[in-house]
This record gives sequence, structure tokens and C-alpha cells, in this order.
Amino acid sequence: MSAKKWFLVIAAASLLFIHAAPEPATAASTPYESYNYNFWEEAVPAPAAYVPILSISGADIGIGDFVEPSDMVVSSSGMIYVVDSGNGRIVSLNDQWKVQRLINGYEKDGETVGFKNPSGLFVDDEENLYIADTDNGRIVVLSKDGNLLRTIEQPTSDVLPKDFKFIPLKVTVDRAKRVYVVAQGIYEGIMQFDEKGQFIGYVGTNKVQRDYTEVLWRLLSTKAQKAQMVLFIPTEFSNIDIDAKGFVYATNIDPDSKEPVKRLNPSGEDVLKRFGYFDVVGDIRYRISVGPSKLIDVKVLGNGMYSVLDANQGKVFTYNDEGDLLYIYGGKGNQTGTFKIPVAVEHLGEKQLVLDRGKSNIVVFEPTKFGSSVNEAVKLHYNGEDKQAVPVWQEVLRLNSNYDIAYIGIGKSLLMDKKNGEALKYFKLGMDRESYSVAYKRYRREVMKEHFGTFLTVLIVIAAAWLAFRLVNSRRKKRKLAISNFASQTLKEGKTL
Repeated sequence: MSAKKWFLVIAAASLLFIHAAPEPATAASTPYESYNYNFWEEAVPAPAAYVPILSISGADIGIGDFVEPSDMVVSSSGMIYVVDSGNGRIVSLNDQWKVQRLINGYEKDGETVGFKNPSGLFVDDEENLYIADTDNGRIVVLSKDGNLLRTIEQPTSDVLPKDFKFIPLKVTVDRAKRVYVVAQGIYEGIMQFDEKGQFIGYVGTNKVQRDYTEVLWRLLSTKAQKAQMVLFIPTEFSNIDIDAKGFVYATNIDPDSKEPVKRLNPSGEDVLKRFGYFDVVGDIRYRISVGPSKLIDVKVLGNGMYSVLDANQGKVFTYNDEGDLLYIYGGKGNQTGTFKIPVAVEHLGEKQLVLDRGKSNIVVFEPTKFGSSVNEAVKLHYNGEDKQAVPVWQEVLRLNSNYDIAYIGIGKSLLMDKKNGEALKYFKLGMDRESYSVAYKRYRREVMKEHFGTFLTVLIVIAAAWLAFRLVNSRRKKRKLAISNFASQTLKEGKTL
């Protein structure tokens, strides 16, 4: 067979192999687009970080359908609690999805008291349950065994209006047993109660974004026109969570806010880091028909990472402690892994769980190789183990060469290792201008220090040569002037004679 025929056979076989090769797992096993944003705010394809593996309904676990479920919590022991609002109960499951208990109410003064549309839940390290019993207007605190410990009911305070009605929606608790509550109709911030259930004030009031065009229009409007205008009222918080250090994470649903996620310190100040390419707002580019993200839940994952749930687009956005968007998964739809009305996001070890009120089920996601590698690298960096993070970041780049955060991570490791010249290359690839400037200054100082002796020697030689030239030049000028004067004097004397 001629060389030309062999070439055609090989080319045909190659094409057949390419077409026969299976698609990547990200395309075959996820019913949603997997992407991230680069420095230029362009959506670029990315490997899927999480893929759906399981969907669980109330019927699947033998307790009948969930009805309007509104919250979900995984305790430190791995127990899963679902707030089955429409059925007025809390469903307790183990990590194998076996029902452990159905909590329909509690005993008080010899009577059974049921829940009425509960909508929020928190479980502390002692497995005590803090239940936002919404339509009953109270927070119910139960022990691990279901015994009533106390209730937090209609608070009284000079800062509360006389007609105030306590309607708790979401709840979280810090290690000092301070209780934080998102309540309906409260715009002043998150309500805070002490360990005895006494109201002690608000934290984290949302700032109002004023439209100064509207302000000017108000000045020119009549009373009737002003009455029809929207008031400058702060947005309500939608959900809360708390990290191991006692910082409260909160989300609000204001589509115009550039700070829909907050991290509140004990003084109520927002200390969330926003050093990424763009704001921590969920999706930064969206279809006009869909609109901006509506963040309705936040979950602290540990190691500085946290996930927020976008009810508008049905997506989960995960960030690191510096505000970098790590990955996105989910979407709206009917397939497993997409949602109708997602209301809560949780994590169970490496897995992530999303509660979907629209489908009345829980979807379980597991990390891919890409997702696990990103999580591991972020963890190592957060704990100061940047050198160990480098090979993990390199694995991330092997899976996705467009992942800017990996370049930045390697650059920071090299910077910590005082390899400033190498760090410059990675910061440039990751488009981290601030870190590039730091590395450049250090590299310039390093080069100057290394070559200072040579530089000083060259400088001395140049200075000496310049002085010698000036001296020789000066002597030459003096000699020339002396000869000129002598000639003039001689000529003058000759004329005289």
C-alpha cells in the first residue's frame, strides 16, 4: 500500500476514534451548563464542580410527600433535618436517609402543642433544635429528645413599635447562645436575643441605595404624587447562617444591592471580603427575561468557603473567603439536578444538598474531580499551607487551564516562598494586578540587592572616569590657554622691537 493510502487510512481511523470517544462526564451527567467568569466578566465554559447523584422525596423515605418544605439543616453529627412546613413537622433523617423521628410538636403544661407553618430551623452542637414556628409567632427550643427547653415569644422593647407582631422566619444561634432571627416585616436588621430569650437589639441593618433622580423628583412633586412613590425602605434579610468564629452570614433579596451577602461581626459591621474580580452578587450577567440573582439562602462550608442559593435562576454560587467565585452549578428545569423553587442549600461532608419546594424533594450533589481539587486547594491556602496547595492547583489547571484562581493560588505560594520572579508570571496569567504589583516591587528590590555591589562598582568606575575626564579636559584647556597667551605675548613683543 502506498504512503498516500496509509495516510488516508490513519486519518479516517483518527476521525472515527474522535467521534466514537465518549463525551466528558461534565457534559454527559449534568443537565445544566457549567461555566465561570473570567477577569473580563465573560462567561467561559468550565468542568462541572458538582453533579447530581440522587433525588429524595418524602414518599421515597416512607413518610408521605413533603408539603411546602421551607428549610433544611445538617447538624454537626451528620443528622439531616427538614422543615416540612405544610405538614407542620420537622423530619429527622440519618446520613443514610433513614427516618429517625417525626417532630410534630412538644409537650407544655401537660398539653401537646403543634407547630403552625414552621419555616426555619437551627441545630446547635448539643443537637438542641431552634424552630421558627412562624404562624404561632415564636421560636421554640427543644432538646435532642424533643423536650421543651424554652420559647421566645412576642418581645417587648422601646425600639419596637406598639403594633409590632413577632413573625419569625429564619433563625441561627452562636456559641454564646445568642439567638439571631430574621422576622417578617422587619427592615431594621436581624433581631438579636440573649441566651434567656430577651430582645437586645438589631444587627446588620441593610443600607438603602438612594436614586438621586427620584430624590429630586420628590422635591418637585405634589403630596398626592409623593404618596404614590416607593419609599426608601431597607430590604428585609432572607436567610442567615453562622460560622465557627461566630460571624453571622446573611442574604437579602434586593436585586439592586451590590452587597446582597454580608458577614457580620459581633458589632454588626459587615466584614465580608470582596477582593474578587466582581461583586459577590451571584450571577453577574443574565438574560433580561430572567433578571438578576435573588439570593435566598447562604451556607457556610468551612475553610472560608460559603455557598449562596439563587432562587431566580436555581443556581448555587460558591465563594472563597476573599470573594472569588469558585464554581456554579444547578439551574431551572425538570431534570434531576435542576429545580423549580429551590429554598435551601446545605452540605453533608463533601456532598451538597438542595431543598426544592417546587418539586418537594432534596437533590444530592457530589463533587467531581475538579470540584474536589478546588475545595482541597482552597482549604490548604486558607490554612496557610500554600506550598502543599501548589500541586493541587496544578491538577486544577490540568482539568481547566482557564481557571484564573489556580494561577493566582500558585502565584501566592511562590510569593510566600520568596520566588518573586516566578510569581510574576502566574499573577499575570491570573490577571491579579494587585498581587502582581506586590511581586514586582519585591522582585525589583531583590534584583537591586543582588546586583548592588556590581551596580556600585560600575557607578564608582563611571564617576572616576568622569572625574578623570574633567581633570584631563581642564588641564588641556589650561595648557591651550597658556600657549595661546604665550604666543600672543611673543607676537606683541616682536612688534614692539
